[in-house]
Amino acid sequence: MAITGVCTPKGFRAAGLHCGIRKNQTKKDLALVLADAPCAAAAVYTQNKVYGAPITVTRAHLANGVAQAMLCNSGNANTCNADGVEKAETLCDMLARAAGIDAGDVIIASTGVIGQPLTLDPIQAAMPSLVAAASAQGGEDAAQAIMTTDRAIKQASAVCTVDGVPVTLGAMAKGSGMIAPNMATLLCFITTDAAITPPMLQKALTEAVADTFNMLIVDGDTSTNDMVSALASGLAGNPVIDRDGPALAAFTQAMRGMAEGLTRAMAKDGEGATKLVTCHVTGAPDAAIARAVARAVIASPLCKTAMFGADANWGRVLCAIGYAPGDFSVQHVAVDIASAAGRVAVCRSGRGVPFSEEEAKTILNPDEVTWHIDLGLGVAAATAWGCDLSYEYVRINGDYRS
Repeated sequence: MAITGVCTPKGFRAAGLHCGIRKNQTKKDLALVLADAPCAAAAVYTQNKVYGAPITVTRAHLANGVAQAMLCNSGNANTCNADGVEKAETLCDMLARAAGIDAGDVIIASTGVIGQPLTLDPIQAAMPSLVAAASAQGGEDAAQAIMTTDRAIKQASAVCTVDGVPVTLGAMAKGSGMIAPNMATLLCFITTDAAITPPMLQKALTEAVADTFNMLIVDGDTSTNDMVSALASGLAGNPVIDRDGPALAAFTQAMRGMAEGLTRAMAKDGEGATKLVTCHVTGAPDAAIARAVARAVIASPLCKTAMFGADANWGRVLCAIGYAPGDFSVQHVAVDIASAAGRVAVCRSGRGVPFSEEEAKTILNPDEVTWHIDLGLGVAAATAWGCDLSYEYVRINGDYRS
């Protein structure tokens, strides 16, 4: 079977196990991605003013653009704790001793409950086993270990050609709730064997995130621990990508495509979700307005609940378009709904048009539906992804800590 995920590119091993942070012993809670040698590194982070201690430590570690490992625990976010930074640094030291690497070359991440102290004893006890278990076949175990309320493992890989040389990318991600990213989303760990400088890796990552993870909304909450990080081993043997040009464009396109697949997977796996909902906006005067409109519709609780009920309540979509940031006219707006069951127009020139409610409900019943919105004002376009809002979302988050 072909390997898909963080171990797909050359130069990476991974592992995941249950160390005891989570009470449920059947759930893995500690993940490791380990490179054979120091790599070019980059990351983007949540813009929430309240952010986890792991982000503080990772920012410092990546100041030189180099890292060799990614370590992540689930079950505890290590956020809003007085000793959070100290503990995050201690975890890096633990891994460094066990793996024989520099503690400053560790990307550290945590996910789970906010505001509860992180107990280090189980992690320390498990660290030697975690490092020993790291292998080229360990990507799926690592992907399982970063999950919280996720129902499905999220992994991806991609291949592109850079100056005639095949380059591979791999990734794992987690996220099901508390998702409305700003600069980053959830947790995603990307690996590649591309030879690329840290500044160019950062540029590619930032651009890929803007059109994918940053266009994902499950519930409107921007997490305190959102981070997307990337390591590049350079083992593909391509000429080093060190400037803008066709090589960087090809690499960025591959990363964007891989990230889009993960974005869709996370939207479909939203807490309590029964539908993947896509909003595709065209005809916008500029990219910023296209993105703002798409995000507004996907984020609207009323649009989300209408999708849950398979109700073609297009007036809620117009409302969301109307409060989207930006200076633009709504007099030319056209709206269609679509799915594998068909497509129907519900609005033209900002006004309703006759349509069959029965047909519309049939179109909205499948588990993947799309709002098509044409602003009629230009050529810019954008796509956002999300899910419906169900009773189950409230149940999950009503007793999340217990």
